[in-house]
Amino acid sequence: MRKKLLELIDEEIEYSKEGKPANIWAKMNSLVDTEIIDKLYEASQAGVIIKLIIRGVCCLRPGIKGFSENIEVKSIVGRFLEHSRIFCFGNGKALPNHGSRIYISSADWMYRNLDRRVEL
Repeated sequence: MRKKLLELIDEEIEYSKEGKPANIWAKMNSLVDTEIIDKLYEASQAGVIIKLIIRGVCCLRPGIKGFSENIEVKSIVGRFLEHSRIFCFGNGKALPNHGSRIYISSADWMYRNLDRRVEL
C-alpha cells in the first residue's frame, strides 16, 4: 500500500508542476507514517492542494507558510472510530471529478498498515 500511495502523491506533484489542478482528499483515523507525511509536505510545496479529515492522531503540521501551507486538516472528534478510510486523488483535474482515483480502505496511514497489511 505504501508504494502505491507514494506513486499517487508523486503523480499529483507532477500534475501541479505541469500547471494542471492537483488535489488530494483523504479521511482516516490516524496519520503517523513519517514517509507519507514527508511526501505530503513535498506535495504541498509543489502546489498540491491537500485536504485531510483525521479522526485521531495526526503527526502532520498543516498551514506552515512555505512548508505545508497547502495542507488543511480537520479533526472530527466523536465517541467511536470510523471504519472506512477514503483517499481521493484528482488525477490532473480539480476534485470532485469523474476521472478522479478513489480508494476505500480499512487501513490508516500508519507504519503497521502500510508495511504489514495487504489491502484490496
